[in-house]
Amino acid sequence: MSNPSVKLLLVSNAFYPEISPRSYRATELAREFSRQGHEVVVITKYRNHDYSDFLRETSVVLKMWDGGKLPEVGIARRNPWAFLSRALKRALLVLFEYPAIEDMFHVRKMLRREKGYDMMISFAVPYPVHWGVAWAMNRRRKIATKWVADCGDPYMGDVLDSFRKPFYFGYLEKWFCKKADFITIPVQSAIDAYYPEFHGKMKIIPQGFNFDISTSEQVKPDREGPEFAYAGRFLQGIRDPEPLLAFLSKIEMPFRFYVYTDQPEYLKKYIDSLKEKLIISDYIPREQLLKELAQMDFLINFDNNTPLNVPSKLIDYSITGRPVLNIKRDFSAESVKNFLNGNYSDRMQLPDPMCYHIRIVSGQFLELLNTDNYADQVIYQ
Repeated sequence: MSNPSVKLLLVSNAFYPEISPRSYRATELAREFSRQGHEVVVITKYRNHDYSDFLRETSVVLKMWDGGKLPEVGIARRNPWAFLSRALKRALLVLFEYPAIEDMFHVRKMLRREKGYDMMISFAVPYPVHWGVAWAMNRRRKIATKWVADCGDPYMGDVLDSFRKPFYFGYLEKWFCKKADFITIPVQSAIDAYYPEFHGKMKIIPQGFNFDISTSEQVKPDREGPEFAYAGRFLQGIRDPEPLLAFLSKIEMPFRFYVYTDQPEYLKKYIDSLKEKLIISDYIPREQLLKELAQMDFLINFDNNTPLNVPSKLIDYSITGRPVLNIKRDFSAESVKNFLNGNYSDRMQLPDPMCYHIRIVSGQFLELLNTDNYADQVIYQ
C-alpha cells in the first residue's frame, strides 16, 4: 500500500560522510525518503564536515548534537602502559558502554522539542541511541505515531564479542523494546539473539542501497595471476585472516590480494613474506569500493560462524556479481586452491541483490505505517 507524503524523523549516531554500515543505513534511507517527496528530519552527531553539497542533492533537515564531550581513552605506545590503557578502555566499554553512553543524553535532549512525526526510526549501533529515544518518550507527548528501533547487530545476544554484556544492560534493552512499536533487524536468523517476548514486534528489513545492477564482465583482462579482495574488519578467532595469509605465504604462483580495512595490524606479520602480493588500503568511499571489487576475479568473506550476525559487506559482494570464497573457522586449503585456479564451484550462495535496493527497502519501512503494532502480531516460537 503506497503512502502519501509523510513526516519522518531519523535518529542516528552514524551518518554521512562516515563509512560504516549504520551510516549507510541511515543515509540511504534519508536520501530515498527525500527523493520520494517525504519530509525528512535527521538528528545525528556533529561532524566537522561541509554538508552544502549533500543538502543541495537531498532535501533533508539536519539537526546535530555536539559529540565527543566525554574524553576518549588513548592507547599508550609503550609497555606496560599500553596494556593498562587498553585494559582501561575495554573495561569502560564493557561495564559502562563508554564513551557511547553519552549518546543517550544527547538524543534525549535533541528530542525534547520534536513532535508530530508520522514515523521515527532510530538506528543502532550504538544502542544508547535507542535508550535516549525511550527516555525522551512519555504518554503525554508522542514524538511520532510509530517508533521503529532499527538494530544492525544484536546487543545482549551478541556472540561475536569476547565479553558478554553485563546483566544490568538487559534492563535497558527490555526498556526500549517495550516502548518501540517495531524492532527491525536485517536477517531472520538473528531473531533468536533478542528477548522472546519482543519477537512479535520484529520485522525483517535488510540493508538497502541505491544501485544499478550490471551483469557485464568487468574483470581486468591480461593480468598475471588471479586478483581477489576483502573489505571490512577482523575479529580474532572469528573473522581471522591468519589461516588464509599463512597459506598464501606458501603459494608460489603469482596473485594479488587486496585488503580494505582500518585494522592493518592484523596483516603486519605477512607483509614481508607476501610483499607485493598483499596490497593493504584503508577504507574508501563505497561507490569507489564497488568499482574496485567488481574488477576482481573473486572476493573473500571471513564467516562470522553464527547466524545471529550477518556482515553487510555481503550485499556489496552480491551487487558486484563476483564469486565469493567463504572462509569459515575450519579453514579449507582445498577451497582456496580451487579459487586460485579459477574453479568457483564452491562459491558462496548470495541472495538476489535486488532485494537490497533502497527503493524496496524504504517501502518496507513505510509499510509499517499501515501495520498494526505489537498487540496484533504473531509471536514467533
